[in-house]
Amino acid sequence: MEVKIGVQDTAREISLESSQEPADIIKAVEAAITKGGLLSLTDDRGRTILVPAAKIAYVEVGAEATRRVGFGSTS
Repeated sequence: MEVKIGVQDTAREISLESSQEPADIIKAVEAAITKGGLLSLTDDRGRTILVPAAKIAYVEVGAEATRRVGFGSTS
């Protein structure tokens, strides 16, 4: 699943693919903001992403993107 994290005072967002359940990611975000600590998420490659909770602007939790094949339109 794709997770995007907007960080205050930064032009780019953090984007990662995670195998965690959406509910688990949301709980981690809520806990970090409530406690004022760090948001810690692990991506599919095993990398750990740490974001200070005070700097989180938004977190977008979406479904895993399916890859399209070909050049035709899907109208």
